[in-house]
Amino acid sequence: MIRPRRTPASARLFAAASRILPGGVDSPVRAFKSVGGAPIFIRRAKGARIEDADGHEYIDYVMSWGPLIHGHAPKGLLKALAAAAARGTSFGAPTELETHLGRRVATLMPSIERVRFVSSGTEAAMSAVRVARAATTRDKIVKFEGCYHGHADGFLVQAGSGALTLGVPTSPGVPAAAAAETLLAKYNDLASVDALFDRHRDQIAAVIVEPIAGNIGVVPPRDGFLAGLRDTCTRHGALLIFDEVISGFRAAAGGAQQIYGIKPDLTCLGKIIGGGLPVGAYGGRADLMSLVAPAGPVYQAGTLSGNPLAMTAGLWSLGELSPKLYRHLAKLGARLAAGLADAAREADVPMQVNAYGSLVTPFFTSQPVRDLQSAMTADTARYAAFFQGMLAQGIYPPPSQFEAWFLSGAHTEKDVDKTVRAAYAALTNLT
Repeated sequence: MIRPRRTPASARLFAAASRILPGGVDSPVRAFKSVGGAPIFIRRAKGARIEDADGHEYIDYVMSWGPLIHGHAPKGLLKALAAAAARGTSFGAPTELETHLGRRVATLMPSIERVRFVSSGTEAAMSAVRVARAATTRDKIVKFEGCYHGHADGFLVQAGSGALTLGVPTSPGVPAAAAAETLLAKYNDLASVDALFDRHRDQIAAVIVEPIAGNIGVVPPRDGFLAGLRDTCTRHGALLIFDEVISGFRAAAGGAQQIYGIKPDLTCLGKIIGGGLPVGAYGGRADLMSLVAPAGPVYQAGTLSGNPLAMTAGLWSLGELSPKLYRHLAKLGARLAAGLADAAREADVPMQVNAYGSLVTPFFTSQPVRDLQSAMTADTARYAAFFQGMLAQGIYPPPSQFEAWFLSGAHTEKDVDKTVRAAYAALTNLT
């Protein structure tokens, strides 16, 4: 029998946090609402491991929700940040670092001819849509059921990630008028996109898509899906926006657009650019980005945009990407996915494991997961019990069925093998 770990310090900290923070957290999924119990509070991390306030150590598969592709607190990054902080943490004025990081991003993703740094993926997505509307003089956008592009009003319609976990795909407080400009299509279903363009001819400014869906769990695109979106947008004079906040620099150095050979008009980035610090970016064709103030009339600003710490972290993190790293991540991802599938089969528990490189999601369902509808067949209660079983054995997976597991360069085959053994024990405990 798997015994849960006692976490009195975390419980005490959560109780204190709940008296000042809504729900005791600053981002909903951290509260463990969908998996039960009180969240564990983290006090330090290194490599592939985190340590909670009670001193328990865990192999981490959240990795700050993706940006830590090199692991927690790598020495090179800490050294670079210390040197940058000694020179000042924020100036509210330009620095050369922004230019250097912009060039590095453009080199890795040639579709990005100009880039604007912001402080989050939400800012990046809402700003990219604003540019698309200005460029096309149209108001409507198409997004896909279950895809998450941040918490701006227009995106909280059938959203994924935390909104999906909490069963609130459309948030209260979103004006009906804002939601009305967002049209919903089915991920991996080109016919649903074409139907929207036929129904709203000359009204759609852009299609925004996660080229590898990561906020209903990992769902790769079907063959021809992304190419079909590119063709549809071109034919109808709409822009194609790739939200590569998760897939950018993680699926490959050039993101999903490099893997699938598709050139979007605009790209949203985040996560890895900052190496764990708050950052985002949007960029694309020079003519589109020239619309952004002060070059053009589309207003967008941010006091901490391009701050020297985030830019330093991005330069270090992107500079450490290498073919060797991606080979390592792909090998570990395949090993973890196969191990989880084997463990479920041996334990006689229905499970589908979706994976792409260092991104993995085990869905507790017997049917293939290709879109929101099939993802929602997953047994979330069973995932919650599985999560608690893993936690008790020193493994920290995402506290939600509908999130990706993230591997890093700091993970090892021994870590993965230990995780698979823990998964078998947790799964066996379910039956």
